[in-house]
Amino acid sequence: MKRAVIVGAGIAGLATALRLGRDGWRTVVVERAPGRRSSGYLVNLLGPGYAAAERLGLLTALSARQLGLFTTVLVRADGKPKFTVPSAIAEAALGKRTMSVFRGDLEAALYEAVRDRTEFRFGTTVTSIDQGADRVRVVLSDGTSEDADLVVGADGVHSATRRAMFGSGHRVDLPYVVAAFPVGHPVAGVPESSATTFIGPGRTAAIVNLGPRRSSAFFTYRSADPGSQLRRGPVDALGAAFGDLGAGVPDALRHLERDPADAYFAAVSQVVMPRWSTGRVVLLGDAAWCVTLFAGHGAALALAGADQLGAALERRGDDIPAALTEWEAGLRPEVTKRQALAHRGMRQYAPPSRFHVWLDDAAIRAITLPGVRGLVRRGIERTSR
Repeated sequence: MKRAVIVGAGIAGLATALRLGRDGWRTVVVERAPGRRSSGYLVNLLGPGYAAAERLGLLTALSARQLGLFTTVLVRADGKPKFTVPSAIAEAALGKRTMSVFRGDLEAALYEAVRDRTEFRFGTTVTSIDQGADRVRVVLSDGTSEDADLVVGADGVHSATRRAMFGSGHRVDLPYVVAAFPVGHPVAGVPESSATTFIGPGRTAAIVNLGPRRSSAFFTYRSADPGSQLRRGPVDALGAAFGDLGAGVPDALRHLERDPADAYFAAVSQVVMPRWSTGRVVLLGDAAWCVTLFAGHGAALALAGADQLGAALERRGDDIPAALTEWEAGLRPEVTKRQALAHRGMRQYAPPSRFHVWLDDAAIRAITLPGVRGLVRRGIERTSR
């Protein structure tokens, strides 16, 4: 039986453990945190990500947790509506093979699917990785070691596996901060079953009100010094950046003050590498190619990457390095495209000027026109393949 050590218990790591476990591998998942973590921002599964979720057998579990489509109201700073984008527009643009869920619910579905197929080592880190021609020895912080055929570094944008095996210099830090967190109650100031979105120069605030335990907030803004923002903490930094807004933002910020531990609050970075594997060690997900929240598709790429990795390993049998090379050649074009799209997303989420805000508003209004709607859907279908 082949053995794999997977570093990281996020979406990429859990999906890899699920796929390899179903293919007969013995897997050990090593996670620095003392237990599973969750976060409240929405992820969209479409294209390869939806297909991977289907092949991994996740759709039934996720269907009970999916958020569905909702009306979006573009608002001014004081909360007054500019215009509305009905949910039917999103449905027409995205098609049927798409699903929106909270990241934490996707991780929970993966964990439930894999918990009896893998061994978890929470509160544990990798001390060293030494590989020979046929095996890799992984020494862990709990004093144990594992001999494996494959090591998968799925430990995120700040990957220790990447630093240990590939060195530093692969993370590209960008002048933006993002925050997302669940709001446990219906959000005051946002109509039920809808979202309000404010987009202004250098910042975006989106509040989704889908009822108890289904509502969330998303913020992003440009900052010349993201590190200083992180040191301030989410309550202070977001209050200063968005405290002047209406339309659900005050209620969301009050919730954050009561429970800041639930917030995902981070600087924005991409990871750009010339190669994702060396010998029998491979990086997957944000550790290898972080595309940022501006590009979307991060969760979808993690699922697709894990599923396609399993398929390549199955085809190549014992020739693991050849399987890793084949896998990367197949996936890299999609990753490259998503990373390029992230730069467009930065301009959309943090427009440089009021003129750019006006241009974006005009583009969004155009989507509501029947003829343009069809063009948008065909464009989404092409970029989702």
